[in-house]
Amino acid sequence: MKLSEVKSALEQIEKLHFILPNGVLVPIHSHVTEIGAITRHFIDCGGSERIEKKINFQLWDTIDYDHRLAPEKLKNIITLSEEKLGFGNLEVEVEYQANTIGRYGLEFDGLNFLLTSTQTDCLAKDKCNIPTEKVRVNLGDMNKNACTPGGDCC
Repeated sequence: MKLSEVKSALEQIEKLHFILPNGVLVPIHSHVTEIGAITRHFIDCGGSERIEKKINFQLWDTIDYDHRLAPEKLKNIITLSEEKLGFGNLEVEVEYQANTIGRYGLEFDGLNFLLTSTQTDCLAKDKCNIPTEKVRVNLGDMNKNACTPGGDCC
């Protein structure tokens, strides 16, 4: 979800709700504690240099039950962030604390913001010779000695 879509969604709602991928509502006293520009500059496994830029919302909840974030307040924080950081209309990701900090995508269902699961991926499948479809293998046909030292499974 792009930042412009988040701002548009905030115009449509009176209360701010985030829902985790498992359907559980993030506590309503949670609030966005940070908005930032995240830049990842990296080399993929195929040797290509890549730059990824996103806007990051850090969503936090604590025992402060009276500190609820209204849609209007979040819009104001976004506006200030745009003015100060000048990051433009980038994709938004959300950090939320569970057992560890999770990074989520963001969607809107017309009423709630949905935190969506994100996955790692190989960005150089063509250079790593990774098949585009899962290869079906009959385990009985596999060479039982293939995955031994000096074998060719790795």
